[in-house]
Formats: sequence, structure tokens, C-alpha cells
Amino acid sequence: MDAAPFSLNAGDGTTLSGERSGESPGGAPAVVLLHGLTATRRYVVMGSRSLQRSGHDVIAYDARGHGASSPAAGGDYSYGRLAADLTDVLDAAGVERAVLAGASMGAQTAVRLALEQPGRVAGLVLITPAFDPRRETTEAELAHWDALASGLREGGAEGFVAAYDLTGVSESMRETVTTVLRQRLSAHEHPEAVADALEAVPRSRPFESMEELEAIAVPTVVVASRDDVDPGHPLAVGEAWAKAIPGARLLVEEESVPPRSPIAWQGGQLSRVIAEVAAQALPAAAQR
Repeated sequence: MDAAPFSLNAGDGTTLSGERSGESPGGAPAVVLLHGLTATRRYVVMGSRSLQRSGHDVIAYDARGHGASSPAAGGDYSYGRLAADLTDVLDAAGVERAVLAGASMGAQTAVRLALEQPGRVAGLVLITPAFDPRRETTEAELAHWDALASGLREGGAEGFVAAYDLTGVSESMRETVTTVLRQRLSAHEHPEAVADALEAVPRSRPFESMEELEAIAVPTVVVASRDDVDPGHPLAVGEAWAKAIPGARLLVEEESVPPRSPIAWQGGQLSRVIAEVAAQALPAAAQR
């Protein structure tokens, strides 16, 4: 179960850093963890090791510019390039098909690969997707991302937190959100590259229409969060993804006052969901 670190050069020369641990039970597909914008590989299942303890082959890596990975060669943080990085990771690991579990940017990267190369994807766990192709990103939204980038460049993690808008978050959860933001923004070797990604990723589109998701034909769970806890990842978007993907299951925490911690923040529970999707994917994987 010990993690084996790896480093590889992506197709454009960017260095990706990650780790692999565990092994697939009974021929089940490997699991690849894909984190969100400004996060690192730890922030998908929040450091939980339950997948490895149950014997799953788990691959986790820092996206370009994040964590221990290098800044993007040529400044390319587009979803096309992020999906190509994922392909490079699969190829370097010798993995033909995998269950992809991605949060936010990671969910959108996973879907991009599933649409471009469906044969590489055995199952999907899509955690708090935020991209809605039915609407254009507004100038005000882009200005907000740019302000976060400037805050990070000028003031580090504290500058980012100062620029972050918590007004839509329930008061009972604001301290928790602030703490997590500080922790994950302090985990990057190249914060200036994260700032570059903050400006670039929101200007890229992982796919063009919700109807494209109808082509996905693998076991899928969409994990969404309620808006009073995570307004940046609207529940309506998660619901729309789950409706568009054939057979997808939507998973959301029960509504409560005060709001409870989202499933998307609970690494152990997410790991169980990922293991269930991997088990569903096993028959298809075994036939190949």
C-alpha cells in the first residue's frame, strides 16, 4: 500500500508529479484521482486511504502548475491539454482503461477524455462539476477569477483568501472554507503558475453542449453540493450533468439547517462511491 512517487514529461514538456499505490482487486480497473483548480492531488478524497486499503490501484497526480508539478510549458492550461496530460499519465502507467474520479476542474477533464477517447474510461465519479455549456462565462465572472489570480500573485495564500467571495457561503461554514483555502493554497511549489491557471482555465471549455454528455456509456455518479455551502459549484449544474448522462446517479447530501458538510468533502464516503463505480465497471473491464 506504500505510495510509489512518479514524475513524467507530458507531451509538451511539462513535468507532472504524482503517486501510485495499491492494486486492482480481481482485475478491476485502476482509479485515477483528478483534483480541482487551485487544489492538489490530496484534495479529491481528502487524504483518505480506504481505496488502497481495499486493494484498489490508485493513481493521483498534480495537474500542471499545481502542487509539485511544473508550470505549463507555453502557458497552456486548456482542457484539451489537461485531457492530454491525463492520457500521458495513463500511458506511462500502462493503464488502458480507468475509473476517473475528478473534482470540479478534474470532473471536467475526466468528461473531456470520456468524450474524446471513450475506450480509455471504465467509469466516472464527477464531483461538483461547475461548467454549464448552456451559458457563456460573464465578464464579471472572469474578472473574479482574475482578481483571485492577482491576490495569489501579490499576497500568496492570504491574498487569495482576501479576494475570495464568501458571501454566498453559509455563515456556519465560512471558517471551515477559509481554513481549507489556506491549507491548499499553501501546498503549491509554483504559486505563480496556479495564478496563471486561475486566469486560463475558466476561459477554456471542456465540451460545447450538454447533449454531448448523452454519448457517455459507462457507470457514472455525479456528486453535487448544495449552494449554501458551495455556491461556486451550483447544484443545478450537477443535476443537469446527471440528467444528461445516461444512467448516471446523482448524489447530494440531505438538506439541513445549519447545513451539513457536503459529501464532496468527505474522503471516506467518496472513496466508497468510487469503489462502487469500479465494481460496476469490472464486468466491462473483464470482457476486454
